[in-house]
Amino acid sequence: MDGGKRIAVLTSGGDSPGMNAAIRAVVRKTIAVGGESFGIERGYEGLLESAFRPLGLGDVGGVLDRGGTFLGTSRSERFHTPEGVQEASRILRGSRIDGLVIVGGDGSYRGAQELHECDFPVICMPGTIDNDIAGTDTAIGFDTALNTICDATSKVRDTASSHERTFVIEVMGRYCGALALYAGLAAGADCILVPEYPYTIQNVCATVEQGMRRGKKHTIVVVAEGAGHAFGLAEDLGALCGHSVKTVVLGHIQRGGAPSAFDRILASRMGARAVDELMAGNSGLALGLRRSDIVAYPLQEAYEEHHQLKADLYELARVLAL
Repeated sequence: MDGGKRIAVLTSGGDSPGMNAAIRAVVRKTIAVGGESFGIERGYEGLLESAFRPLGLGDVGGVLDRGGTFLGTSRSERFHTPEGVQEASRILRGSRIDGLVIVGGDGSYRGAQELHECDFPVICMPGTIDNDIAGTDTAIGFDTALNTICDATSKVRDTASSHERTFVIEVMGRYCGALALYAGLAAGADCILVPEYPYTIQNVCATVEQGMRRGKKHTIVVVAEGAGHAFGLAEDLGALCGHSVKTVVLGHIQRGGAPSAFDRILASRMGARAVDELMAGNSGLALGLRRSDIVAYPLQEAYEEHHQLKADLYELARVLAL
């Protein structure tokens, strides 16, 4: 695919900080190489509704530091059917789109693979705060979400220490505990619970009691939502330890806010690389960050394999919490 082509971009699934920066990079790089750029509103659902809009240089001005996605996003059940994929491919070709850039998580990647198998050119980049995409060290939005959690945890620690209390802080992460692990390590959590490593409430209680015996005025437990829910954990922990345990569920606040400098740069690099890949005639690829380099690899590897937590980081967090 050479210059002069028409490239569309959509954001799909859960939003993550940095998606706007990715859209901006796709648009400006496409125009820089002589192409035309288009945005598709509301993800795959918007694609099935032909919700296309041309995007020029001015349309992406001022979005670099905005959270969320100005194109909107959604989850589309009807897209993930053979008929839906065929219809989407027909709409793209009928709109004279030559290539599609998709920013999203594993569900978005699966949809992209289906379009690729319909011989429509697609390139994906990871936009998910869960950081559960295999093949990349980090995803767009992960760093920002970590900073949000760390800030919130510091505030919780202030009141926990003042009242000499134990707090359970629940963060996102259905099947991947990356957010909990990295945030817990960075925020100095006393106990980190993730779905990848089994735990017992007795072990958590032992950690709390160990800290109390050495004079700690607070205990912070960070749990990934896929490893347990804060309210149930707090109730069980309080009953076992014999004191009140408070809860904080950070919820969707983790997805919001201006993206960090790291996420802005990562999104910008990936967005430009996505255009390069389409212009080179490539398709069915996922982009990732590996040892500071942007790499391209087969889409299927990104969602068929599991993102692996670093065992050494989990052990480090355990040791530093002593």
